[in-house]
Amino acid sequence: MTMRSLGLSIYPDHSNFEEDAKYLTLGHKYGFSRIFMSMLEIQGSPAETQAKYKKIIEYGNKLGYQTFLDVSPQLFKKLGIDYSDLKFFADIGTTGIRLDEAFNGATEAMLSYNPYGLIIELNMSNNVDYLNNIISYQANEPFIYGCHNFYPQRGTGLPYNFFLDCSKRFKRFNIHTAAFVSSQTGTMGPWNVEDGLPTLEEDRDLPIDVQAMHLFASNLIDDVIIGNAYASEDELRALSQVNRYQLQLHIDYVDGINNIEKKIVEETQHFRRGDMNTTVIRSTIPRVTYKDIPNPLHDNEEIFKRGDVLIGNDDFGIYKNELQIVLEPHKDSRKNKIGSIRKDELFLLDFIKPWTKFKLIGR
Repeated sequence: MTMRSLGLSIYPDHSNFEEDAKYLTLGHKYGFSRIFMSMLEIQGSPAETQAKYKKIIEYGNKLGYQTFLDVSPQLFKKLGIDYSDLKFFADIGTTGIRLDEAFNGATEAMLSYNPYGLIIELNMSNNVDYLNNIISYQANEPFIYGCHNFYPQRGTGLPYNFFLDCSKRFKRFNIHTAAFVSSQTGTMGPWNVEDGLPTLEEDRDLPIDVQAMHLFASNLIDDVIIGNAYASEDELRALSQVNRYQLQLHIDYVDGINNIEKKIVEETQHFRRGDMNTTVIRSTIPRVTYKDIPNPLHDNEEIFKRGDVLIGNDDFGIYKNELQIVLEPHKDSRKNKIGSIRKDELFLLDFIKPWTKFKLIGR
């Protein structure tokens, strides 16, 4: 598996160096390591553009960021750059260029052999045989990445199933992938419409960490990038705490939870039992690990609802201290309710399949 990372976006043609530098410094503090930078809306001369972008890219490079520039055929024309020579981008310190528009396959393949070692990032948000065409022209595959679009206009982001189909085309070739989440405080993007900048429409209004959890849980996205600027420090911190390699859900505890139940929740590497059912997700290892530890009855007489987290109590025999997450409402006094999954995260229960590993965090 490719190592996963966090990224943020800046828009030098809509901002200033000082504010961008401050944002990159804050992102560095929270472990962000890549920058998406749009060049689609440049205003100045080629020399002015080069100087402006070089200054902020070099600042990012010193902090250990990799910068990918979003480019288009019109931009090449405006800057007088020929596809056969990407020296302009190498000179300003970029890691790679993202091709916002497709060429003919042969062009992208040739670009991947540029002498500067620049990564060529492709637009992933189309379910066509684009990538296969490029690969068939014997592209330099380690230098081909994929990155989804973001969608400033409410209602125009990708539906999840379409996103899956597009992403699977890239993962079939083990291509490094990226997609966008949206800050709820950021107001800056490339255009003068900005209703948030996510890839997935259903993520637009979710807390930023839940958006990232959704993308990582697909197992099709390596890098999660904040599309709009500037995200708040709280959002950067929340993203830095997301587990990028397994689902990590948050539980709001009931007042009656006891110490053994907290231990079961927080210190177990949970996985869903392989012979699954539709009523509950079962994590059965704790009933073995803690079989000799008593667990008195509490919060066990109500009807349990989807997202409630239960642990078998002293009346449950061999199943005492087994942890379960409710999928379908039911009642069983042999189980203690110890909390509930955070409301915004309930939809992520669908990603816990037989044998899926997951973590739980109480609060």
